[in-house]
Amino acid sequence: MDWSRHRVLVTGAAGFIASHTCQALLARGTTVIGLDDFDAYYPRPFKERTLAEIRKTPGADDRFAFVEADICDATAMNQLFSDEQLTGVIHLAARAGVRPSLEQPKRYAQVNLEGTTILMEAARRANVKRFIMASSSSVYGNNEKVPFAETDDVSSPISPYAASKRACELMGHVFHHLYDMEIACLRFFTVFGPRQRPDLAIAKFIEIIRRDQTIPMFGDGTTSRDYTYIDDIVAGVVASYERVPDHGYRIWNLGGNDPVNLKEMIATIGRVLGKEPRVEQREMQAGDVSRTYADLTRSTAELGYKPTTSFEEGVRRQWKWAREHLAG
Repeated sequence: MDWSRHRVLVTGAAGFIASHTCQALLARGTTVIGLDDFDAYYPRPFKERTLAEIRKTPGADDRFAFVEADICDATAMNQLFSDEQLTGVIHLAARAGVRPSLEQPKRYAQVNLEGTTILMEAARRANVKRFIMASSSSVYGNNEKVPFAETDDVSSPISPYAASKRACELMGHVFHHLYDMEIACLRFFTVFGPRQRPDLAIAKFIEIIRRDQTIPMFGDGTTSRDYTYIDDIVAGVVASYERVPDHGYRIWNLGGNDPVNLKEMIATIGRVLGKEPRVEQREMQAGDVSRTYADLTRSTAELGYKPTTSFEEGVRRQWKWAREHLAG
């Protein structure tokens, strides 16, 4: 595929996964239109620093443009698609977080489902066929079968966030069926690495341990997550953009395929920082799943997706970045 012929809209561009995706596309010669509304979910200065990193990428001066707008603003989205002559969309913007969704279910439905639908409709109007969207491992709920495969039943989400992501997958199928759009839904499994959102566990625990504070551990420490390093995720995102025309509509897991339990996660961060973590055990929180574990059979066969970064190595890279950028 000749990436230099593509003009790709990347939503959530000032965020974690999307900023790395923008850089990967720029490295391939692609023209990238970054979109973000600087939602107050976490501080704007953090996102501004992330955006600045994209602008340092070779080729960004000529092939990167940024638009500040809300995906829920249909007028703005229709105008954007009309103006930019896009060839595809990588939609990574979302209202994120399982626990906050319990307090704001309406907001999550609005941003995640309505916003995604507005984008797909704008793409349809502009005859943009290729549409990649972020889903989540949360859609699997407390699936008893592991590892989780794309063909598993996902009809029992346990949080508004998970429900909103599954709804986006279903809406994507509608747009494929009705309008022959090429839709890929990527079920991300707990992504971490440099520039990770500050509210996520690894970034939060690095800061807590660095400051010799006490970590709140929800549950007995046996819950586990299939942590996935950012470079591996981006490789999957890029491959899905390239391969989705072969499938029309497809769901792919993008995970690390090596779950780590909470106790081990905390111990690993402590080991990397050279400090002994202090832990305070608390009750499990509503909406949290007990485990995630990605079956990568489909994504390996169809995308060539193979994660290469171990959990500990990824934590070391994230800690190195945090020391250089977040000291204080």
